[in-house]
Amino acid sequence: MTKKRKTTTDAIEILQKKFIKGNTKRLQRLEKIQEDLDVAEQIYKLRTQANLSQQELAELIGTSQSDISRLEDADYEGYSMKMLQRICTALHCRLEIRFVPENGRYARV
Repeated sequence: MTKKRKTTTDAIEILQKKFIKGNTKRLQRLEKIQEDLDVAEQIYKLRTQANLSQQELAELIGTSQSDISRLEDADYEGYSMKMLQRICTALHCRLEIRFVPENGRYARV
């Protein structure tokens, strides 16, 4: 008797197996994209929770509305510590940066 293969209809799982699994470069790129998306989402959520438009936040931190729009774009990669700190100050939060080891272990230096 032959074993029946387990199949799935989960599109994410199918794409993961077909394009990501075993491909370190693609996995690293996907992780970088997720990091950029996380930063953009956090800025957007903080701004909207404060009931501010992009223009209003821009005025608070001394930049333009288009800069805020860019910061809230998941494709943007030019975040600076200074700009993120200015946003945090204006929105009454603090910036926290963590170094997380790969595979749960820090490399020896």
